[in-house]
Amino acid sequence: MQRALIAALLTGLAAPAIGTFLVQRRLALMGDGIGHVAVTGVALGLATGASPLWMAVLVAVVGAVLIEVIRERGQTNGDVALALLFYGGLAGGIFISGLSGASGAALNRYLFGSLTTISPQDVLVTMVLAIAVVGLCVGLAPQLFAVAQDQEFARVAGLRVRFYNVLVAVLAAVSVTVAMRTVGLLLVSALMVVPVATSQQLTRSFRTTLAAAMGLGVLASVGGLVVATLASYRATVAPGPTIVLLALGCYVIAWPIGGWLRHRARLREPFAEGQPDLHERTGEHPHDHGPGCGHLAVPHDDHVDYVHDGHRHAAHGAHYDEH
Repeated sequence: MQRALIAALLTGLAAPAIGTFLVQRRLALMGDGIGHVAVTGVALGLATGASPLWMAVLVAVVGAVLIEVIRERGQTNGDVALALLFYGGLAGGIFISGLSGASGAALNRYLFGSLTTISPQDVLVTMVLAIAVVGLCVGLAPQLFAVAQDQEFARVAGLRVRFYNVLVAVLAAVSVTVAMRTVGLLLVSALMVVPVATSQQLTRSFRTTLAAAMGLGVLASVGGLVVATLASYRATVAPGPTIVLLALGCYVIAWPIGGWLRHRARLREPFAEGQPDLHERTGEHPHDHGPGCGHLAVPHDDHVDYVHDGHRHAAHGAHYDEH
């Protein structure tokens, strides 16, 4: 249980960290594609007797880099590239697993997660890879955000766009393999995307979104493990699906709260701080103002009319006209 808690904590930090940049680039399903490619790596590890975790890391990184190069050169668009990852990776893994005679139970531990049976060696590898992913995502957040938000601007600013695109693909592949023992390769994308979508409902800046997503990822991972452990006294409850369902539950709670916060923001006082611009005094007022006027609200003194934006404003005491 101690090893499971450590792995859940690190996975909850790493997966949403890189998932934030994938969502920003509109590649939310890339984790699913890389997860299917990692199935081939797991099958190769089981067939050759090598470490399935390290083989999954190697194959996932190669597949992610290859698909990023294909996408960048314009030979195929993003969704077709992800489809190649989906079908080729999963089919290759099942095919190799069948040839090697590996048991279905061994492969299922990686497909659906088996957090409570994680070995000390796997925990150590998870710690090293997760710390590397989190460190790079946080340390290079300005550069990765610039590339994810506007690649043309990033090029003009002197950033190596191709390098950072490949780096995001590599970090996504590493995060998938880190999380495969926690939630499984078939559910890993949920832990990369759902906490980010939840934090976007409650935050407005990129930094707060990144921090909130990592916090929600930890809450879902550790909380899901604890809930699954307590529920296992009465039924067979797997930690992986429980973690994903808890993350989805957080989104369901945050969605109406985010809508209410956005509604409150629209109702805030529209007047900017500071002194208003000077206006030309006039005794006429040919323009009627209302909610659909389209003009900014203008403060007026008592019984004085002003000309503003080509229209004269009637004064009705020390108040603001609402436009």
